[in-house]
Amino acid sequence: MLKIGSKSNLDAEFVVKISLLDDTELTCEFRRDAKGQTVFDTVCKALDLVEKDYFGLRYVDDSKQRHWLDLSKSVIKQMKSLKPPFKLFFRVKFYALDPGLIHEEITRYQCFLQIKRDILHGRLLCSYNELAELGAYIVQAELGDYDPEDQEDNYVSEFRIVPKQSEKLENKIADIHRSLSGQVPSVAEKNFLDKVKSLDMYGVDPHPCKDQDNVQLYLGLTPTGIAIIRDGKKVSGFEWAQIIKCSYEGKVFYVQVHKDDRKANYGFRLPDPLACKHLWKCAVEHHAFYR
Repeated sequence: MLKIGSKSNLDAEFVVKISLLDDTELTCEFRRDAKGQTVFDTVCKALDLVEKDYFGLRYVDDSKQRHWLDLSKSVIKQMKSLKPPFKLFFRVKFYALDPGLIHEEITRYQCFLQIKRDILHGRLLCSYNELAELGAYIVQAELGDYDPEDQEDNYVSEFRIVPKQSEKLENKIADIHRSLSGQVPSVAEKNFLDKVKSLDMYGVDPHPCKDQDNVQLYLGLTPTGIAIIRDGKKVSGFEWAQIIKCSYEGKVFYVQVHKDDRKANYGFRLPDPLACKHLWKCAVEHHAFYR
């Protein structure tokens, strides 16, 4: 257990359990006045992570609403509705436009882990052939070269790559994996990232909503803008450069854009005011990061 502060202050500390992208857990103690930045810096130091801007710490409140921890504010005040030990999740907050151009190998590795999770949990939708190719890169990065003396016929079944994994897909992944011999893990991870950046749903942070016609949609915050998603596909959206501002009132989220030499306003209804405020805050942060 990693402890922050002297023993004389132990009675004024709180415990945080941070779930990392490789599914391990980091347990730390902090002074009660610690801000989010202190916790975030501690996690990054433990991971030897220098390029911090892409990442953040997430938590879920007592009403099951997800939030990004505000690094400038007190941890305890933000999580006051919860009881310690507080549970945080280290995640990619801002997906790189081109993750293959990230300088540090350790940063690319953390992005690789995040996108692998996105595929496993069904957030990054791919075609069958795309899944097979990406799965092969995952196996190559984690297992290395195919060795017929070590690997049995169904060796890919040991890896959980997609939510519903068929034997047919596993065989296809194995076929492609055998062709990747010679790629060290860092190269396989980079090739994986080069592939995913072109996928339609790469880096999408989806928020359920309805339009003015009461049609069920998702608003997806992406590296290029706000995507409008219906039935798992992007149908429209707004580029960050087009967006003038985002705002909200009650359950309605508004996007004001500059389009065809005029201003236009679009409204979307969220499930509740808390979800709407969360989307607005995320959208403002994404707009500032990518614009």
